Amino acid sequence: MPRNVEIKARVDSLPDIRSSASRLATEGPTEITQDDTFFRCEAGRLKLRAFSGHDGELIFYRRATQLGPKESFYVKTPTADPDGLRDALTLAFGQAGRVMKHRTVFLVGRTRVHLDSVVDLGSFVELEVVLADGESAEAGVAEAKRLMAELGIQEGQLIDAAYVDLMPRAGP
Repeated sequence: MPRNVEIKARVDSLPDIRSSASRLATEGPTEITQDDTFFRCEAGRLKLRAFSGHDGELIFYRRATQLGPKESFYVKTPTADPDGLRDALTLAFGQAGRVMKHRTVFLVGRTRVHLDSVVDLGSFVELEVVLADGESAEAGVAEAKRLMAELGIQEGQLIDAAYVDLMPRAGP
């Protein structure tokens, strides 16, 4: 199963981070609109990411809920019918929430730098350090911390939750 080390941070200004990420990047920027539907899943997280009506991917992942860099295990499966798959998974498992965002992606070596503007939540930066088979998570943690410093991300900006967990809930 593929692995990475991730951090997520709330930021005040994406343009400031974008400037730093652009200077460090080996690839990018790539602009993406994402519609993520989360489903009830006791073994981890299950989300359907739709890029359009005929392009998406089903993603299962597990990671600790903690501040700072953390290891994540994931599996991605492409789909040409995200709307149909969303309907089927909603009937089977029920939805846990939906997150809409605009993502700007830079690649800094093996690290994906995501600059996210999330509807109803604000601005965030995610770092995903892709780990090689057999590589220790500690190597990814060290790289994430180095990039945090280069991008000006402070420990106090880190969050431990997925976007779906931060979304406002309807009802009383």
